[in-house]
Amino acid sequence: MPQVRPNVVFIVADDMGYGDLGCFSDGTVRTPHLDRLVEEGTCFRQHYSASPICSPARASLLTGRYPHRTGAITQHEVHGLDRIALREVTIADAFRAAGYRTSLVGKWHNGTLDARFEPNARGFDEFTGFCGGWTDYYRYHLRRNQATFGSQGTYLTDLLTQEAVDFIRRQASSPFFLYVPYNAPHSPFQAPPGMVARYRDKGLSRIVATTYAMIERMDQGIGRVLGELDRLGLANNTIVAFTSDNGPAFFNPPYMLEEGEPTFNERYNAGLRGSKGWIYDGGIRVPMVLRNPGVVPAGRFEDSLAHFTDWMPTLLSMAGIPRPGGQELDGHDLSPLLEGRDLAHEPRQFWQWNFYWPDIGTNAAMREGRWKLVRPMIRGTRFFRDELCVSDEDRARTAAFVEADIKHKEDPRSIQELIPVPRLWPQRPEEPQLFDLSTDPGESTDLAPDHPRRVSRMLARLERWFEDVEADRATIRWS
Repeated sequence: MPQVRPNVVFIVADDMGYGDLGCFSDGTVRTPHLDRLVEEGTCFRQHYSASPICSPARASLLTGRYPHRTGAITQHEVHGLDRIALREVTIADAFRAAGYRTSLVGKWHNGTLDARFEPNARGFDEFTGFCGGWTDYYRYHLRRNQATFGSQGTYLTDLLTQEAVDFIRRQASSPFFLYVPYNAPHSPFQAPPGMVARYRDKGLSRIVATTYAMIERMDQGIGRVLGELDRLGLANNTIVAFTSDNGPAFFNPPYMLEEGEPTFNERYNAGLRGSKGWIYDGGIRVPMVLRNPGVVPAGRFEDSLAHFTDWMPTLLSMAGIPRPGGQELDGHDLSPLLEGRDLAHEPRQFWQWNFYWPDIGTNAAMREGRWKLVRPMIRGTRFFRDELCVSDEDRARTAAFVEADIKHKEDPRSIQELIPVPRLWPQRPEEPQLFDLSTDPGESTDLAPDHPRRVSRMLARLERWFEDVEADRATIRWS
């Protein structure tokens, strides 16, 4: 008997900005297969990640909850701060409980060094990829479930594509949930030389040219996945979704640069302010397109707010799958919106991120309709590399981070504890900013002085949200 439940293929890029998708780009980067998805599905223009950094964003996408609640507060896997708490129910748990075969092909970055937090223990029947934050594109060691295998020269993006295609072939006769978090275009900046050369011929720097080549190669892989669904007659019964974990990485660590290259090397991002790591829209507003033939209208652009927390309840609803218990979700079911109907209300959205421990005084924001409130990042609270120290206070904070890291390595049992670093930055945060994104999508004009009551009201809501998610995080038991 042919299956009737829809398959799901959820593809996630790594550090691909809003302006890197064909329909939002300046025309430089080629993404014809993603452009095809936009033509055949619904594309969100007001879609947000849950965090401007990798692990928290992915944790939220997988659980439907704000990252603070899950315990994944930053990307530092060696300290266990990227892990999803064991009490959390993942989207893979839900699909597997409903009889789906589940697979992860690509980058995990939500728990490593402990099998309890790795993909096979978090709802995925099959896992091919790596658990940490990055790997070389030519010289890599990957996991296939519990076994390890090394590179034989195949470009990583191509290998992940082949693994995804192979899974689809093997599962063609039964329902499946396939999560494909590519590593592209995250550093290191490596791509087939011929593809890079074509972008260099346009006058682009090595890093920008290589980044665009990495995106184009990933797009080719997505084309292979879509082609396999077509070949097997599965396209009309498969939900395909594509997004990115956060905005583009404009800061490039010196050790990843060739001699003489600039540390900061920006590419087009549709005029959005900020990038990976910042809660301005350049860091958190990301492309999102979803195709479901016969259910989701084709060729439509959607301007309602959408957020990473929404996709777990939405996909479960579209597949007719009940969530198997677990903590209360923060996300909303967007299936009525995707089917052309209005939502009952447009939810508020919140963000906060900084290194090692959450602090509402820095790099926080909330969105309410067209308005966005920002608590700017306090200078020095993101970077702590020695060459970026600009004051004695910065140097003291750097020394504290280094000491904490040394203590962790001496006593691995501390891996589940927040890093006991003294809060050495000024306790008084920057003045809040207010932007009207309907007229100022680039967040260039601060309207806070003109709307003090709105600022006060939104600031109070942001702080209440932070108290709520932090109180929830405090109840996590890691063992």
